[in-house]
Amino acid sequence: MTNQLLPERLKNAREKTGITMAEAARRLNLSKIGYCRYEYGERVPSPQTVEIIAQCFGTSADYLTGVTDNMSPDYIIVRKNDSPVLYNLMQELSSSDDMTLQRLLTYYKKLK
Repeated sequence: MTNQLLPERLKNAREKTGITMAEAARRLNLSKIGYCRYEYGERVPSPQTVEIIAQCFGTSADYLTGVTDNMSPDYIIVRKNDSPVLYNLMQELSSSDDMTLQRLLTYYKKLK
């Protein structure tokens, strides 16, 4: 296993997101050439940049670096300005007791 970004994983995650290289660069606030260098293996991003890329593509840094084959993200960030209802729900849940959380989880599973 390596701690460096694997270009084929980056490409796979981007394609799964359904965006072009240009759109990926825009979302990451990079030049298209800068992003392409990562995907072509010509340049290695910092660990912090790998985390940002993973978040943008809905995967994990561990997937992008080959530590795991699981594409699922390690965490999801909820921003108040982007999703105020979900943000408020998360705020409420963070102060809820275990019984309340268990009941909500059971209800969620039934809805699913």
